[in-house]
Amino acid sequence: MSTPPTSDIDLFADEVLLDPYPVYAELREQGPVVHLRKNDVHALTRYDVIRGALADWESFSSTSIAFNPMANEALTGTSLASDPPVHTQLRATLTENLSPRALRGLKGKIETKADALVAELVEKGSFEAIDALARAFPLEVVADLIGFTGHVRDNMLRWGQAAMQVLGPMNRRTAENFPVAGELYAWCSQVKATDLAEGSVGRGIFDAEARGAIPPNTAGHIIHQYLGAGVDTTMAALGNLVALLGSHPEQLDLIRKDPSLVSSAFNEVLRFWAPLHAWGRRATRDVEIDGVVIPEGAQVAILFGAGNRDPRHYENPDAFLVERNPIDHLSFGYGPHGCAGQGLARLEAHAVIDALARRVERLAVGPEVRVPSNITRSIEELPVLEVVPA
Repeated sequence: MSTPPTSDIDLFADEVLLDPYPVYAELREQGPVVHLRKNDVHALTRYDVIRGALADWESFSSTSIAFNPMANEALTGTSLASDPPVHTQLRATLTENLSPRALRGLKGKIETKADALVAELVEKGSFEAIDALARAFPLEVVADLIGFTGHVRDNMLRWGQAAMQVLGPMNRRTAENFPVAGELYAWCSQVKATDLAEGSVGRGIFDAEARGAIPPNTAGHIIHQYLGAGVDTTMAALGNLVALLGSHPEQLDLIRKDPSLVSSAFNEVLRFWAPLHAWGRRATRDVEIDGVVIPEGAQVAILFGAGNRDPRHYENPDAFLVERNPIDHLSFGYGPHGCAGQGLARLEAHAVIDALARRVERLAVGPEVRVPSNITRSIEELPVLEVVPA
């Protein structure tokens, strides 16, 4: 047994956050586990190792998903940052309203909303894809689902983005976003059933608390997870899919000719550009991986994007190919903490891709603008310069 190779790469440096893929490739070649001295984390870089760690919650605890102790402390007791058996109970209530059966009733509404929005944008001929589509659509869907009204609805974007930023190390971005994430946390700590629209999923979570299905005072934590973990990542995925279909017109053409590729295309978007840059775990014991040891207590960084481009697992991984259908991509996680909201995210993205494929022959996109962000890799601005209608 030996110690892992080391690197002086700063995982959260601006230039790495803007384009991490060269760094991912470098770290993958160094080994499946690399100790990053500047961040004091053990980064998992290869597909099989990442998938194995996500499945092994007993060795890789979710009590340290953030890269700073303040955020981990604030998240204590949430489904996101707990291990079984606590996690199992909290997640059951979270997923009750996100199961395929529960979402079936939403499918038609979401498809209708997506089609109307895309039709309106196509008619304009040019638009800003992030504000007009990638943000507007999931914010409306989630607000209606949870039953958010008034000032909460207006703050969803700020709160959702800040909730992800504060999971990074204690850098400037994290420090600046703590007060905003605190607003969300404070609201979730005080929210009552009557603050949410009747018949909403949010009301249903309070009903579960009232009948003892989840511990007292945990309904707010679960609502926090819907907004904190679900909105920013979905917006990132939708922005990415518009950018990729716009810059790969031949791939959009394949979907237009074969609408059954909609699901496959979204899987490829998620594989090609993972919405999450890094996610934390804590080693609960000395863990041996390929002859090297991650010491007990070490902070671990799971690099989804590195695993998704691992040539040991995917052939020609740096090509964007909608026919690939990588159903085993890592972007939704894996194991007990696999993304609880992935069914909803798929519904939204499939509806958008389907509407684009039916209504658009070609999207001419300008250069995407990205800003460094600790955890979520998203596009800040994406001009659609011209739409050629189908």
